[in-house]
Amino acid sequence: MLVSEFDYELPGELIAQHPAAERAASRLLHLDARSGALRDLRFSDFPGLVDERDCLVLNDTRVIKARLAARKTSGGKAEIFVERALDARHALALMRAGHSPKPGAEFIVGEDVRVRVEGRAEDLYKLEFSQDIDGVLERHGAVPLPPYITHRPEAQDSERYQTVYAARPGAVAAPTAGLHFDESTLAEIRKKKATLAKLTLHVGAGTFQPVRGETVEEHRMHSERYSIPASTIEAIAGKRVLAVGTTSLRALETWKLTGKAEGESDLFVTPGFRFQVVERLLTNFHLPRSTLLMLVCAFAGMEATRKAYAHAVAQRYRFFSYGDAMLIERG
Repeated sequence: MLVSEFDYELPGELIAQHPAAERAASRLLHLDARSGALRDLRFSDFPGLVDERDCLVLNDTRVIKARLAARKTSGGKAEIFVERALDARHALALMRAGHSPKPGAEFIVGEDVRVRVEGRAEDLYKLEFSQDIDGVLERHGAVPLPPYITHRPEAQDSERYQTVYAARPGAVAAPTAGLHFDESTLAEIRKKKATLAKLTLHVGAGTFQPVRGETVEEHRMHSERYSIPASTIEAIAGKRVLAVGTTSLRALETWKLTGKAEGESDLFVTPGFRFQVVERLLTNFHLPRSTLLMLVCAFAGMEATRKAYAHAVAQRYRFFSYGDAMLIERG
C-alpha cells in the first residue's frame, strides 16, 4: 500500500490549538461503517449510544512532564524529550541540539542536574541523570504538547492534556479519545448499565512519528509498554467491546494475538488486519499519512473513512488531540 493513499487536505485552522471549554462540549461524528451512514452529534450524546451490552475499555496512563530545557556544558541550548524511564536514573530520550550529541557528552538541566549521553538506541539516546528522573521531570519538565499545537504549555494544559481517570505515569502523549470524558459523562454511562474497564498503554513519542518511505510496509512502529489486568479480561468476555482510543485497541488486539496480558506492543494495524476483540472504536481525527489514520481505515474501511473525514472537514470539525471525536461501528 502507498502512504499517499492515506493523505487528505486539511485547512490549518481546523487543527484545534486549545481544548473545548468543557470536556464533554466537543462534537461527535457517529460512523456506521457497515452502511456508511454518518450522524453529527455532541459528545454529551455519547452515553445514549451505549447500553448493558457494551464494555468500554479506557487507557489509564498518565502523561509525564517529559520535555526538559537543557544546556550544553559549553553553554549552547538543547532540549531533552524523555520517551521512557528505564530505571530511577536512566532514560531513553529524543534530543534536539546544535549537533548530534556523542557518547560522553554532558548537559545541565536547571541549576545542578547533570545528564550524560551513554549511547544511541535507533532514534533515541540513552541518558544517565545525576538525580532521580521522576523528581527532575516534576521540577523542571513541561507538558509534552504535540508538535502541531503551536503555543507553549499553559496552566490549562497540565489539566486538560490528561484524562480525568489518568492514574499510571509513563506516557509522553495523551490517549486523546479519553480527554472528552468528565465525571458526569462517566456517571451517565454507568446509569446506562455499560461496563467500564481499564488497561494501561504508555503512549510513546512514536505516535507522532511520520511514516517514512513511500509504502506502508516499510514503516516500523516504536514499541510501547502495556498491561491489561485480569479484571479487564474478565469484564470484556461476552460483551461488545468499545475501545476508547487507538491505544486501548492496540493493547487489546496485541493481547489476543500474543496471549500476553502485559509487555511491549509494536502492533501496526493497517487495512487487511483481522480484528478479534474490538467492535466499536471511539477516537479523535488523526493526521494525514499517519499510522493512526491507517488504523482507522483498517477498522472502518478505506472508503467509509475517506467519506467521514471529508464530511468532518466540510462541517468544520476540530482535528487532532484537542479536537472532536468519532465513534465508529466496525465495517
